[in-house]
Amino acid sequence: MKYKIGFIGCGNMASAMIGGIVRRNILKPQEIIASNRSEGKLKAIQEECGIDVTLDNLAVASEAEMIVLAVKPVFYEQVIKEIKKDVKKSQIIITIAPGIDMDRIRYLFGQEMRIVRTMPNTPAMVCEGMTAACYNEAVSEEEIQEVCKILDGFGKTELIPEHLMDAVVAVSGSSPAYIYMLIEAMADAAVAQGMQRAQAYRFASQAVLGSAKMVLETGKHPGELKDMVCSPGGTTIAAVMELEKTGFRSSIMEAMRVCAEKCRE
Repeated sequence: MKYKIGFIGCGNMASAMIGGIVRRNILKPQEIIASNRSEGKLKAIQEECGIDVTLDNLAVASEAEMIVLAVKPVFYEQVIKEIKKDVKKSQIIITIAPGIDMDRIRYLFGQEMRIVRTMPNTPAMVCEGMTAACYNEAVSEEEIQEVCKILDGFGKTELIPEHLMDAVVAVSGSSPAYIYMLIEAMADAAVAQGMQRAQAYRFASQAVLGSAKMVLETGKHPGELKDMVCSPGGTTIAAVMELEKTGFRSSIMEAMRVCAEKCRE
C-alpha cells in the first residue's frame, strides 16, 4: 500500500503534526503511516487519528511518497543509514531537526534527494504552529506547494532561505519556552497579589494570546500597540519602566542570540 506521508518517529512534534493534518482533513487517516520504537505512542496516535502504524522504519521508507524524519537530531545519521537503501529519488524527505542542513542530509543519503527542511514548533499541537520551510533544487514548485499545504494543516507556513533557519529556531522553534516562562511569571505575580493560580494562568495566557492576535490582525508595529496601552503617568508605563530597568528586552535578545549560536554548533 502507498501512503501520501510517513513519519519516522512519533514523539510530541510528529503527533501534533499528524493530529492537525487529520483534524483539518488535509489528508485522510489511511494516507498516513508512522513508525516509532515505542509501541505505546503508536497505539495512542492510532486510536486518536486512525492512521496506520508500524514498528518498522523500512515500511515507512518504502511506502510513503513523503517521509518526515521526526526523530531527535542525534538519531538522524542512524535512521538514514537504516533506510537509505529503501528510499527512492522520487520521494520527498522532510526534516524537522535544528542544526542539520540540506547538504548534510544529501551527504547522509549518499545521493541527490528531494529535500524539504522545516522548523515547526509545539503550538502545532493546537493547530497554531508556525513552520519555516526551505527546499533544494530537486523539489519542484508544485511539490513544495503540496508540502506547504500539509504543513498548514497544523498552523501557518512560510518559505525562507536556508541561512535564516537558525534565526527561525530562536524566534519560533524555541520561543514557546520563553512565552511559557513569561506566562508563569505573570501568574506568579498575580498569585502574590491574591489571585487563585488557575485563574491567574487564564488571565495571563489570554493576555498573551490576545496581544499576539492584535499584532497579526492589525498590522500595527508592536511598539505602537504598546504605546496605546501606556497612558501618561499611568500604571502600564510604570511597569514598562521597571521592565526596561531590569533588562527585559535585552534578556530576550541575548537568549535568542545564544539559541541561534547553539543551533549553528
